[in-house]
Amino acid sequence: MAFGLNMNPSGSSAFSVYQKLLVLVSLLAFVGASSDSAKTVEFNVKPGGVVHTFSEKIKEYECIFTYASQGGTNEQWQMSVGLSDDDKLFSCSVWRPQGKSYLFFTQFKAEIKGAKIEYASAYSQAAVGGQKDVALKNEEYTVGDSTVTHNDGKFRAELSKLTIIGRTRHDEL
Repeated sequence: MAFGLNMNPSGSSAFSVYQKLLVLVSLLAFVGASSDSAKTVEFNVKPGGVVHTFSEKIKEYECIFTYASQGGTNEQWQMSVGLSDDDKLFSCSVWRPQGKSYLFFTQFKAEIKGAKIEYASAYSQAAVGGQKDVALKNEEYTVGDSTVTHNDGKFRAELSKLTIIGRTRHDEL
């Protein structure tokens, strides 16, 4: 069954109960994942306007985060990648654990390899310390089959979290 949601939920009344359930079930599939199928790594987001890339893999699936930012100093961020027990769902999350980035992002792109995006969302603030996730507006970014990218002229330079869940091209025998 192909879902083909390729949408983000922020501010959209079209984000149905069914789609919320898909996200919840997808996330629950990763909770019991073994260390071979889930990992979180830290990396520095560096200002200076230069394009940087950070990536992480599990098996043949990969998450690639490319960005340029300005202002301040390096920030510690994390990337989590996970593969469901049945190898049908691949997840990638990139976020600042402190909840809010003080850098100004001039661009960003998150790409998953080996899977087609079913759900994606970007946030200007990540939930931490009693704060709530604050989603970017729909017009600030675009969700494609394998990428989530800022929209020139619409993106307000605030990014603190990206979440992607993709359906793998895993074939059943």
